[in-house]
Amino acid sequence: MRRVLVLNQDYSPLTVCSAERAFLLIYARKAERVHDDPELKLRTVSTEYPMPSVIRLQDYIFVPYKSVLLSRQNIFKRDRQQCQYCGSQRDLTLDHVLPGSRGGKSSWTNLTTACKKCNSYKGDRTPEEAEMSLMNQPFKPSYVMFVRNFSGFTSDEWLRYLGTN
Repeated sequence: MRRVLVLNQDYSPLTVCSAERAFLLIYARKAERVHDDPELKLRTVSTEYPMPSVIRLQDYIFVPYKSVLLSRQNIFKRDRQQCQYCGSQRDLTLDHVLPGSRGGKSSWTNLTTACKKCNSYKGDRTPEEAEMSLMNQPFKPSYVMFVRNFSGFTSDEWLRYLGTN
């Protein structure tokens, strides 16, 4: 599925949507095309339209605080769909680095992706106690980082609005 970066009226990144949704926003005059993908077109029976890559909303949307929702799917995205102990991409589940039974909370910095085999072996221990090392320490991604790195980034044009950090 082709992804399109959606900017607020002030050109700040807001979200990512499908190309179809972006086209409907443009058609309804709720957004304007900022950048197109020169190699792709949207086609109807009788007309051809530029494929949007970045759109900007006509009206400002007030967002009090942009944060990435803590969810199973977002943890998997952050960890690039692979076990953080062995690198496997099969039978993935979530692991509490500090087990819940020992006071570990469900948070960005305590949850990591693990395959069922590693999670079962680790059990009710910390990675150190189980003599297992994490490939990457769990962290909370910023909103812009999440949009740029984990949401289906498709265009170099996005970098202008998402920054480099």
